Amino acid sequence: MAEPFTWPVRVYWEDTDAGGVVYHAQYLAFMERARSEWLRGLGLHQDAMKRDADLVFVVRAMDVDFRAPARLDDQLSVSVRLLECRGASLVLAQRIERDGALLVAASVKIAALRASSFRPCPLPDSLSSKLKPLLETP
Repeated sequence: MAEPFTWPVRVYWEDTDAGGVVYHAQYLAFMERARSEWLRGLGLHQDAMKRDADLVFVVRAMDVDFRAPARLDDQLSVSVRLLECRGASLVLAQRIERDGALLVAASVKIAALRASSFRPCPLPDSLSSKLKPLLETP
């Protein structure tokens, strides 16, 4: 199995709730940043995909398992692994860890849409060809 893409995230005051732990919705923002950086690392810039291919990605569904809290100033690692790449969708596995300990695990279903109509559209061949080699095999 290939190493997953990972993105470092530091926890700041604005990420925490009144109890001093990361607010649950902030974990979703951390995962969004990692997905964006994963695409950027593949040379896939979302603004260019929208402009040049009329393509945007949207989260269609998420299954999130919160296991342990992160706290102020923690250094986290957010990973992205590609599990499925279909005609107009992707399924990603994401994890948020602190020093190798799992804090949050998620399955994220992504839909490809035409930016102009917000209707599903197939992934362009140029995009599929970059993604399919990254597929995890069981």
